[in-house]
Amino acid sequence: MPSGSKLTAWCLAGILPLKGSRILPEAVAGLTLAAIAVPEVMGYTKIAGTPVITGLYTLLIPMALFSLFGSSRHLVVGADSATAAILATSLAGLAATGSEHYVALAGLIALMVGGVLLVASLTRIGFMADFLSRTVLTGFLTGVGIQVALHSLAGMSGVKLPQVSGLENLAQLPAAFLRIDPTALTISLGVLAVIFGLRFFSEKLPGAIVGLALAAAVCWLFGLNSRVAVVGSVPPGFPVLALPDTGWSPGLVWQLGPTALAMVVVILAQSAATARAYAAKYDETLIESTDLRALGLANLGAGLSGTFVVNGSPTKSQMVESAGGRTQLSMLVTAAIVLLILLFFTDLLAYLPEAALSALVFKIGLDLIDLKGLKKIFRTRQAEFWVSLATIAVVVAAGVGPGIMLAIVLSLIVHTRHGYHPANLLLTSEPSSVWQAHPLQSRVLAEPGVMIYRFTHSMYYANADRLAAEIRLLTEPPPDGLKFFCIDFSCVDDVDFTALETLKSVRAELADRNIELLFAHMLDDPGSRSRAQLIAAFGAEHVLVTIDELRERTKASGHSAS
Repeated sequence: MPSGSKLTAWCLAGILPLKGSRILPEAVAGLTLAAIAVPEVMGYTKIAGTPVITGLYTLLIPMALFSLFGSSRHLVVGADSATAAILATSLAGLAATGSEHYVALAGLIALMVGGVLLVASLTRIGFMADFLSRTVLTGFLTGVGIQVALHSLAGMSGVKLPQVSGLENLAQLPAAFLRIDPTALTISLGVLAVIFGLRFFSEKLPGAIVGLALAAAVCWLFGLNSRVAVVGSVPPGFPVLALPDTGWSPGLVWQLGPTALAMVVVILAQSAATARAYAAKYDETLIESTDLRALGLANLGAGLSGTFVVNGSPTKSQMVESAGGRTQLSMLVTAAIVLLILLFFTDLLAYLPEAALSALVFKIGLDLIDLKGLKKIFRTRQAEFWVSLATIAVVVAAGVGPGIMLAIVLSLIVHTRHGYHPANLLLTSEPSSVWQAHPLQSRVLAEPGVMIYRFTHSMYYANADRLAAEIRLLTEPPPDGLKFFCIDFSCVDDVDFTALETLKSVRAELADRNIELLFAHMLDDPGSRSRAQLIAAFGAEHVLVTIDELRERTKASGHSAS
């Protein structure tokens, strides 16, 4: 029998330890999540283009797998609007929306995503999520929200449109509004009135499930199923576990690969950010490789149970916390409730109007539009706001697929720009031994004959030319009496090949002006990796441990410290 620590290393880390007094609050939180999530995931199927039943499937095996094998006690995993939108735009043209082949392709993508996440957990490359900045992610999700809300307008009006994205989606809307079905529009507006009306009284009230239930009841009582499109017969029972019947050709896998990778990036960024936030809030241990493995298993479960990709949900996680849930037991309760619905209550979904689901999707889209976040970005860093705005524009105009690729590229550009353009400076020592920073334009000497230049980033190929240019700016022509040019590498944790070669060229240029190039680590870290790299390239006599060694060197050369 494995010990508790060994057991939680593989499973139940998100549940154990569990006090008996917590069982009832967890059950209540699970019931609350079911009341909110069940109608929402049915709305996500409208975005993904899959049958309604597949939404319920995302809250069964995938949710249970993450609950059992994840380390986060708070992250809720299920259907997600962003990955659903990526799926719909990627499969448009490959199969008829909602068909068996379409669902099989969605399952294949889920299996591919699960496989990539498992590899990420084994190779510990989850850090790649950090490259999708919050600025870009805010813009991406806002763009998805606008796309989702706009496309749902046709469904609210009782008009069925092909599943397209970008400008094609916008171009369809004017013609769709000429074919408005008054009954469908009345139903959808009624559902929105119920959702927002109950939200006005309390955020905790399950407005979505009340609105959908009332719409289904009205449709049944007045026989409106003959006048408006309804969900219709929903197959009851446990999902059939099987590999998706897609043919599994290498060409098909290659064709779907970019879609799977785009989803992985969104999952890594969104799930990791949510799990970290709650772990920090409750001072809990979070093992990201374990969560990646659990997300991989959840998506494998999705692919094998006939549904689409699942992701960590910030909004559902917040709902469970607000309802009192503090462990993954809440999510297991939700999965159990969904199982009961699948076994005994699917008949209740038959009279649910499609327009009501479109109204819910419209509300989901509005919730994704983060105007507060955009306003905060604008106030804090206007340059990053324009990056976020560009991401929104591409998602709306070109679609979710190009939008996520742009998001990744822009995030890498922003990251590279920070490293390419570090705020370097010159240092001088005051009598109190406190180091004072000065702009490079001052060309100030730290001590007679000595200039100390602090480089504030890793030295690599992107900023190597800037490094050389700034050193030339500081030493051409040399300030009076300059004999030693010292680079403080306290902030440098790595020096790549290009940077080392650049430093060698700089040393030769300085030597031509009778200036010796030295290195010093002001933070006194003799074990740093950058120190070892510089010693290997320039010799230990040029790489000093502290500024005191620098003073000894200058004294030995006839320059005394001030």
